[in-house]
Amino acid sequence: MVMTYTTVPVGVGALTFDQVVAVARHNTPITLTDESLTAMATSRELIESLAHDTRPHYGISTGFGALANTSIPPEHRAQLQASLVRSHAASSGTEIEKEVVRGLMLLRLSTLATGRTGVRPEVAETYAALLNAQITPVIGEYGSLGCSGDLAPLAHCALAAMGEGDVRNADGDLVPGADALAAAGITPVQLREKEGLALINGTDGMLAMLVLALADLDDLVATADIAGALSIEGLQGTDSVFAEDLQALRPHAGQATSAANIRAVLAGSGIVADHRGTGFTRVQDAYSLRCAPQVHGAVRDTMAHAARVAETELASAVDNPVVTLDGRVESNGNFHGAPIGYVLDFLAIATADLASISERRTDRFLDKSRNHGLPPFLAHDPGVDSGHMIAQYTQAGIVSDLKRLAVPASVDSIPTSAMQEDHVSMGWNAARKLRRAISGAQQVVAIEILTAARAIDMRAPERPGPVGAALVEEIRKLVPAPGPDRFLSPDIRSVVGLVADGTLLSRARSLTSVM
Repeated sequence: MVMTYTTVPVGVGALTFDQVVAVARHNTPITLTDESLTAMATSRELIESLAHDTRPHYGISTGFGALANTSIPPEHRAQLQASLVRSHAASSGTEIEKEVVRGLMLLRLSTLATGRTGVRPEVAETYAALLNAQITPVIGEYGSLGCSGDLAPLAHCALAAMGEGDVRNADGDLVPGADALAAAGITPVQLREKEGLALINGTDGMLAMLVLALADLDDLVATADIAGALSIEGLQGTDSVFAEDLQALRPHAGQATSAANIRAVLAGSGIVADHRGTGFTRVQDAYSLRCAPQVHGAVRDTMAHAARVAETELASAVDNPVVTLDGRVESNGNFHGAPIGYVLDFLAIATADLASISERRTDRFLDKSRNHGLPPFLAHDPGVDSGHMIAQYTQAGIVSDLKRLAVPASVDSIPTSAMQEDHVSMGWNAARKLRRAISGAQQVVAIEILTAARAIDMRAPERPGPVGAALVEEIRKLVPAPGPDRFLSPDIRSVVGLVADGTLLSRARSLTSVM
């Protein structure tokens, strides 16, 4: 269950998943801790001393990337940082979502607050002020290769802190950055040595999207367990295969959780009980029913692996160069997005398969040779009516798209920066396609639930269990009971909303302590 916060403190330690979601998605205000302000002031003293050193120091008195060997005289170093931000704010394409921008800004701020980047406290305070004022930089979809981090997206955020570029204000209006900062009483920051580099050199965008995706998938996989259970009821399936002792023979943690959820939804089902005790002879259900815990559980275990990577990243201070705890300023390769890119791709594979098995369960309802006594396509008057025939087409189209989105982005690399950056992660691309995949999977699972609810109603007077009955009742608040064909798209949209906003999951959880 997601925690709620009145304020999220940003300090030298790691943020939690819930804190990231609270700020990124729910606009929760933030504060910088005294410890973080002290840590930033201390490391900044070191950067200031190196700025006057006769030896070159990357990003402090030199250029960047392939220009790392170019010495920059003191009088041009402020211009160097501003020019870096302006030139790197080169994104293009569709504007990315507010929650993603807020997430990447928060995570960059979290790294600044560790004191390992050498920026002045006032730079971090400017970022905090932008977040609290809900000023959101406008960033195009394309521009990051995931190495050296999410350069272009982060540069747009730094540009906004400088009072430049375009932003959206708290009302969502598109305005010049200078006007938005002035209206909020925020003084634009004037960058000094290393600060521009520190603001753009991180994996914060792909990490923010990973954390948000895990939050969405946590709800979606539980909702898929519910969908699978409703389909088992609607198809007169058996619950015997979900017995705890059978599941324990293959003790994957995710499988056990999904099986327990399915058992909880099926508990007290009149449909299942009737066919268990009245000579029902179907020995084994189809794989899409019988193996739901194995598939859904594998999705959960994949999520658990991705969560461990995300937790490590949240505890990281990603910058180049970085100020070490013992006062050295060292170049490194920690900005490479491979660890995040791999799990983003892994989750896209799992998401596609979660949707695929959901679509297969839906398809069984529509074939009279496999739906055990229901009319073809669940039509009110087969021939005159088409029932849910085309709803399954919609699922099939989405699942096909999800299979393409499951092709990994992180195996690709295109060299940049005159071959200095000769291997990149493409983690940003992996994150963008995962967001699309999750949206598609939500729609597929919603159509399964809509179809299963129709089938359960058509089984009357046989009755589902208490959880199933409550969920069908929830759906019927928005979608009429089975009858002649009507405009189907609004019905689908209504149930997609119940899946996406967690209404169905919350109702199920209110009736059982398992989920």
